[in-house]
Amino acid sequence: MSMTGFDLSFRHLCSPYITFRFEFPTQIRRKITCTAIRPTICSTSAPSTAVSDSNENQARTSYGRRMMISMIAFLLPFHQSMQHSSANANAADDLLFLQEEIRKVLTKGKAAGVLRLVFHDAGTYETNENSGGMNGSILYELDRPENKGLKKSLKIILEAKKMVEETQPVSMSVSVSDVIAVAGAEAVSLCGGPKIPVRLGRLDSMVPDPEGKLPEETLDAFGLKQSFKRKGFSTQELVALSGAHTLGSKGFGNPIIFDNSYYKVLLEKPWLSPGGMTSMVGLPSDRGLIEDDECLRWISKYADDQDLFFRDFKNAYIKLVNSGAKWRRPNS
Repeated sequence: MSMTGFDLSFRHLCSPYITFRFEFPTQIRRKITCTAIRPTICSTSAPSTAVSDSNENQARTSYGRRMMISMIAFLLPFHQSMQHSSANANAADDLLFLQEEIRKVLTKGKAAGVLRLVFHDAGTYETNENSGGMNGSILYELDRPENKGLKKSLKIILEAKKMVEETQPVSMSVSVSDVIAVAGAEAVSLCGGPKIPVRLGRLDSMVPDPEGKLPEETLDAFGLKQSFKRKGFSTQELVALSGAHTLGSKGFGNPIIFDNSYYKVLLEKPWLSPGGMTSMVGLPSDRGLIEDDECLRWISKYADDQDLFFRDFKNAYIKLVNSGAKWRRPNS
């Protein structure tokens, strides 16, 4: 390229030997080498004005089209990136607003019940059947024996949802399953646990999930591992999620503090002590974990390293609340 112009070759329009030289601002010089291949266009004498003007117009039109295509190809990724960034910003704002509304009705004393609600809504998921999961169907399942006591927790969810719908623009549509998922994460954070990001956009089910899909409280470690495997969870994720029992009245440390006390108490096996309240600590399924070598390995790790427990619980929780979910905008 020179300081005054640049060469563009239009070999698909004329012979391989025709080159146009564009001069700035408007001067155009044509350099035409003629061959016997194109006798009607080129000759040993100067070309006719009509032919040269036609070629010149074709060249300009083709150049303009190619420049336009190049500009579109160059700018399109930026446009898509800006749209994606804008969507992410809106989603972050919606999540923040929902978290704020939930905290207006959620207390530490209610945290354990809300977290239990999350497990009972999402825990019906089965990978081989592709059924159940985080879909708000708990609304239609409160009369089942395993869901006894969850009506109060669901009342908190519905109250938060109503507050959001009354104060937020119509553009924000929040489902029951979204509120449950976020409320569980807020319950953990409120009690001192890790902050857990939750994706919004779930669709609610209008029917109950199949019965008999939640892990029973009387299962031993083998039964629990098989049940969680059908839901797509590893033994490590089973043990990490079980740490949620540190909240509430099951006897694992302070009932309103989310920490790794659950694992420390399991290692002590207080239920083996004769008499007293220690025999009431935990569920049979909790006690069964400590008798399994694979589970014991993770129990020991989490008892020694609370940061590791927090990290693994956060990851397992995100997986849990996405299990079986149907989304308004898939892959968003």
